[in-house]
Amino acid sequence: MAQLLTTKMLSERLEVNQQTLRKWRLSGAGPAYIKLGEGRSSQVRYDIDDVKKWEQENRFDPQL
Repeated sequence: MAQLLTTKMLSERLEVNQQTLRKWRLSGAGPAYIKLGEGRSSQVRYDIDDVKKWEQENRFDPQL
């Protein structure tokens, strides 16, 4: 079973504010997420594999 991270857990991992993650979700800029339920009060989770993939895709090598 995949490990799911809460918004708080991911904000700590990436060292960004939880509000930043919310803005990324709205703009489509952040990692893929899972919405549990409908409406504004639904919970959001991030699959650790999606997070790792997003981190790798956003890695920049200054030597290139």
